[in-house]
Amino acid sequence: MGVMLMGIGTEWLVVIVVAAIFLLFGGSKLPQLAKALGQSKKAFREGIDEGEREGTNSRSKLNSVDDEALFEEARRRAAQIRADEAKKIEH
Repeated sequence: MGVMLMGIGTEWLVVIVVAAIFLLFGGSKLPQLAKALGQSKKAFREGIDEGEREGTNSRSKLNSVDDEALFEEARRRAAQIRADEAKKIEH
């Protein structure tokens, strides 16, 4: 069966899928479906590009901060969280 999908069987599979889509959505809905798929594909690509741009910017910002500064900020935030929790317990 796997060999069949590599040859003529794959072509038949595509024909069957296209026919099924045509039967499910009808001829009048296919242009709308194609347009919606195209818009979705475009939005997906734009989202990926934006994520890559943001990822590059955030990495360069992190590379400029040394480890000791990061540890100090983590200690400061942990102390603030402990102080906030202590205030909640007192009230």
